[in-house]
Amino acid sequence: MKIAIHQPHYVPWLGYFAKWAAADLFVFLDTVQFEKNGWQNRNRIKTRDGPRWLTVPVRVSLGTPIKDVTIDGSQPWPARHLRMIEHAYAKAPCWPRWRDRVREFYGGQWTHLAPLAAESAAWLARALGIAVPTRLASEIALPDGDPKDATGRLVALCRAVGADTYLAGTASSYMDLDQFSEAGIAVETQRYEHPSYAQEHGEFTPFLSALDLLLMHGDEALGILCGGSSWSRLSLGSR
Repeated sequence: MKIAIHQPHYVPWLGYFAKWAAADLFVFLDTVQFEKNGWQNRNRIKTRDGPRWLTVPVRVSLGTPIKDVTIDGSQPWPARHLRMIEHAYAKAPCWPRWRDRVREFYGGQWTHLAPLAAESAAWLARALGIAVPTRLASEIALPDGDPKDATGRLVALCRAVGADTYLAGTASSYMDLDQFSEAGIAVETQRYEHPSYAQEHGEFTPFLSALDLLLMHGDEALGILCGGSSWSRLSLGSR
């Protein structure tokens, strides 16, 4: 069983979904610290004025876990994001197909970031054709461990769900591979070559939300984004 573990990101990019599609289970790691100016509460779309940020306003203090981050409900960000998307993709080939679903999503109500980010990713995954199930790390019972031991936390999650292979991202140098090997868990790392595809509004811009690809290419989007991934095994987990 292959598991991918990643912080919940708001309307994530292509590589995020390519890793998700390669797994048997995807876990939203909502128990780690919120990262300011990261991808947990924002992403980019392409407009006629170039890439623009969609940012969810949050109330957060230093060291707050993602699961405890609250959304600033005093700001009308859902209407703002929806308006930006509608203006940017009004002429996109697949906008008519997904228009109502996008509007439905932005009609939702959220008080906390983690459920919002997870649901934004989950509905995009379903639209792309990814049926891999998900779980929240905060809902998985784990033994007590060193909170500073990032690898130990990943190994514990793998053990808790019965995974024998961990799918890591490209930034895997922080991991202690010996811990995975001792637990009998193999590690595969992702190399992602960003694909090019037809876009609205001029020259190609990479590293956008996968919403851009979905609205431009519809049913072909999953094949395009998965085509950027290759995997290398770092640990055979033979012990």
